[in-house]
Amino acid sequence: MISIKKFLERNVEELYRAVLNAYLAVLHAIGDSGVQACPPVGNTLRENLLRLEAALSVEANPDVFQETGQKVEAELVRWGSDAAEYFKSRAGDVKELMLILASTADLTMERDQRYSRQFQEFTGRLQAMVDLNDLAMLRSSLVRSAIDLKACTEAMVEESRTLAARLRQDVNAYKTRLEDAERLAVLDPLTGLDNRRRVESAIEHRIGQKQAFSILLLDLNDFKQLNDTCGHLAGDEILKQFSSELKAGFRATDVVGRWGGDEFIVILDAGLGEATAHIDRISRWVFGDYSIRVAGARRKVGVSAAIGAAEWQAGESSRMLLERADTDMYRHKHARTNAGNSGP
Repeated sequence: MISIKKFLERNVEELYRAVLNAYLAVLHAIGDSGVQACPPVGNTLRENLLRLEAALSVEANPDVFQETGQKVEAELVRWGSDAAEYFKSRAGDVKELMLILASTADLTMERDQRYSRQFQEFTGRLQAMVDLNDLAMLRSSLVRSAIDLKACTEAMVEESRTLAARLRQDVNAYKTRLEDAERLAVLDPLTGLDNRRRVESAIEHRIGQKQAFSILLLDLNDFKQLNDTCGHLAGDEILKQFSSELKAGFRATDVVGRWGGDEFIVILDAGLGEATAHIDRISRWVFGDYSIRVAGARRKVGVSAAIGAAEWQAGESSRMLLERADTDMYRHKHARTNAGNSGP
């Protein structure tokens, strides 16, 4: 019989691969569970865990396993904090709506109690009429009671209508505030474009629907030099102007976002051919001279960007798609740099 030690020695590579695959599967499952539990912050967790998976697949040893475990723990702590904050904000929204409904319920109960007492008075008055023998007095009492009852009913209907209108107004105001808050939560505060979280969510949605789409990644050329020479306020002004022009160059159904820093991203519900056509359009209509104020004077600054394009392929993750577009973008950026350095 083969001893356990000899068995392990002969199968150490196989066992190593099995352990590694199990570890990677756990990381993948954690990422997917994070998205399902809280989609607004889960996509970031999954993308970060996918990066750890990729790094672990390339090199795995005890030290790397330990380092990866620490990074995973940090990612989960960050995700837990973000998810708690998200649900806390949603709980506050629900609490506000419940207070509106509770206030309306209190007013409705108060109204019903008030009119209930009035109807009880009418009932008592009608019962008292039974003992009347004078027909004229009986007729007069009935007419007066009918008039009072009609007035009471009309007042109740009008008050109910006013109460319902007030409730609709309060709920609509709450809905508007909620929509504004949700809209601002997915916008980049400087440029007004969709922020990275919104873009990631849009990509994941299209992948989940198996919907054909392409992305464009843009990285502004020489932006650091602009910041260094003109200042960060001038840099911010360029980012805002460029964002406005870029947004205007696409359809309302396209997603145009700021990916981070001086990088931008566009999601097009189209194939690579149409996406490539947009690159030429951007070069002609978005790139060019922009006017900014520097040291109290207007100054023209030429703005362009390296652009990478990639079309989503069935079975491809968002990370893989973004990596292809990123590679294409930096290929163009390096080609431009080399062209600039090849002069006489």
